[in-house]
Amino acid sequence: MAAGAAATVPDLPVPAGAAAAWRRAGLAGAAIGVLAAGAAAGVAIERLTVGRGMRRKARLALDAAGPYGALRGDAGRARADDGTELYYEVDEVDGADEADGAEVAPDTAGRPPLTVVFSHGYCLGQDSWHFQRAALRGLVRTVHWDQRSHGRSARGASQRGPGAGPVSIDLLGRDLKAVLDAAAPEGPLVLVGHSMGGMTMMALADQYPELVRDRVVGAAFVGTSCGRLGEVNYGLPVAGVNAVRRVLPQILRALGTQTELVERGRRATADLFAGLVKRYSFSSADVDPAVARFAERMIESTPIDVVAEFYPAFNDHDKAAALGVFAEVPALALAGAADLVTPSSHTEAIAALLPDAELVLVPDGGHLVMLEHPETVSERLLDLLARVGALPAPAGGAGPRRTAGR
Repeated sequence: MAAGAAATVPDLPVPAGAAAAWRRAGLAGAAIGVLAAGAAAGVAIERLTVGRGMRRKARLALDAAGPYGALRGDAGRARADDGTELYYEVDEVDGADEADGAEVAPDTAGRPPLTVVFSHGYCLGQDSWHFQRAALRGLVRTVHWDQRSHGRSARGASQRGPGAGPVSIDLLGRDLKAVLDAAAPEGPLVLVGHSMGGMTMMALADQYPELVRDRVVGAAFVGTSCGRLGEVNYGLPVAGVNAVRRVLPQILRALGTQTELVERGRRATADLFAGLVKRYSFSSADVDPAVARFAERMIESTPIDVVAEFYPAFNDHDKAAALGVFAEVPALALAGAADLVTPSSHTEAIAALLPDAELVLVPDGGHLVMLEHPETVSERLLDLLARVGALPAPAGGAGPRRTAGR
């Protein structure tokens, strides 16, 4: 679940400058401005000292100079059970033969290699794992994929046409199964999921428990939840959040039919949108501006109708029982201690259900902790891979531990 895309906020005062922009963009743009109002106060202060044109130039400069999201691997495509084409990329171990579909390079004993499969969150894409991909590149075989209607994957087939319906987390679990069948049909697996990606892993276990028991040797749940997301208040007054939550699905559906107007509204309220993304993505005050802009670009690239299609699935998500399928394997449960989207208490609940889990709460970490504190997340993933025997253990050995630090 990406920060900012579905965060709900009460009807707060907004800067006068935004109102004129909303009138130019129309009603749909105004609605997106309301969603961005939680960041309005900070943006208003910035407006006193930095002109709009200068801010736009700064964004363009960051877009041109930012190196994030540039890593690419061997491309492949899997077909979901409703016909949706799912895009994935494979990074092979240094020295291994290139893989193509089901033909994966075996190890020296002739066994299929271990594959680490990364699943991303809502309104993000496979590039959200940029730093972890860089850290593991060449050391272990990895698969990065874009969930349906995100990134380079096709729009969900069952979300189009006369009989179109919303997305379910169970559907995403079946999508992950299709990617595994295409990109890693044999050999041990380590599954890594952030937010919606972690929920996708739980849905896979719920529907294909034997696959998980037979092949998954490790699992990492990053900033995710096994249920009760309807109780999250996003750091805002509960009464206001509950009032907005009751009408937000209808608002999103309506906006989903006015895509062009909404995208114009996003552009007109770009400063407010950027402030909202930063608030709900990060907790640190010193986040690299290029990283913040990278996150903003991923989120703003998700069309509003996709936002609307996915949003209802989160309130329905309840996969605590499915976590039991992962109970026998080493696991990592990691979250930013200041995550406002999937609070760290949800990660603590996951760790409590997994006897062999390492619980890590990253101080000063928000929802996009893998971008905000990449070294911490990468180090914990390396520890997990050492625990399952995929990489040599670091000096001093690696083993399960529970910590609230970095």
